[in-house]
Amino acid sequence: MTSSLIWQTLRDEASLVASHERILAKILTEYVIERSSLEDALSWRLSSRLAKGTVPECDLRELFFTAYTSDSSIMKSIECDLDAVRERDPACDDYLSPFLFFKGFQALSAYRVSHWLWKQDRKYLALYLQSLISVVYGVDVHPAAVIGKGILLDHATGFVAGETTVIEDDVSILHEVTLGGTGKERGDRHPKIRSGVLIGAGAKILGNVEVGQGARVGASSVVLADVPPHVSVAGVPSKILGEFEDDSTPSRGMDHTLANMREYESGGGI
Repeated sequence: MTSSLIWQTLRDEASLVASHERILAKILTEYVIERSSLEDALSWRLSSRLAKGTVPECDLRELFFTAYTSDSSIMKSIECDLDAVRERDPACDDYLSPFLFFKGFQALSAYRVSHWLWKQDRKYLALYLQSLISVVYGVDVHPAAVIGKGILLDHATGFVAGETTVIEDDVSILHEVTLGGTGKERGDRHPKIRSGVLIGAGAKILGNVEVGQGARVGASSVVLADVPPHVSVAGVPSKILGEFEDDSTPSRGMDHTLANMREYESGGGI
C-alpha cells in the first residue's frame, strides 16, 4: 500500500474507533486525528512513550520528526514494517493497533531514529535513545546495527541485537531472540540475517554467522555456525532438519511447523 493510503487508512481507523470508544477518543485525536502526516503522528506517539528523566517530551518529538522528514528511507522502512505486521500477525488486521500498542513496531520505529543519529556521529544521543527503548519496550538494539525494511518483531520482549548485526528485508522475529556475540572479541562479531528468514521465540544466534536467505530457526535453538539458505534448523546446538523450495519465504508464511520440507541433501549437520 502506498504511503498516502497507509496514512489515510490509519486516520480512518482512528476516527472509527474514536466514535465508539469515548475513553480512547482523546489519545486518538491527539496522536492521529489532529496530526498532519504519519511522520507527525509517529513522533507524537513515540515521544509520549519514551519521555523519561530530564529530556522533555517536546524535544524527543522534535528529534523524531526531524529524522523522519530528513531521510525518506526511514519512513519507507516504517511503512513496510506496518504492512508486515498487518499481513503476518494473525492477531492484527489493521494499522492502528501496531501504531498505538505493539511494542515491536514502536521499538523498531524508534531504533530507526537512533540509527540515523549514529550515522551522523551523534553517538551519545543515539545510545541515550537506545537506553530509553530498552527500558520502555524491553527491546535492546544497538544503534549501529543495520536493519532492513518489512520487519516483524512479534511480541518483541527480550529481543537483543548487537552492534554489528545485519538484518535484511522481510525478516520475522519472535520474542526473546538474541543476535549476539560469543565473548569479548571486537570488530565484526554479530549475526547476519538474510532476507525472508523466520526466527522462532527464544532462539540465540551467536557470533559472526550467516543465516541464509529464506531459512527458518526453530524456537529456543542455539545457532553457532552458518545456516544455508532455505533450510530449517533447530536444537542446541542447532542441526538442519530439512529444506524448503528455493522460492519459499518462511518470514511471510510464519509457519513454525515441520510441514512441506524435504530431506537436506548434504546431511543433517551444520
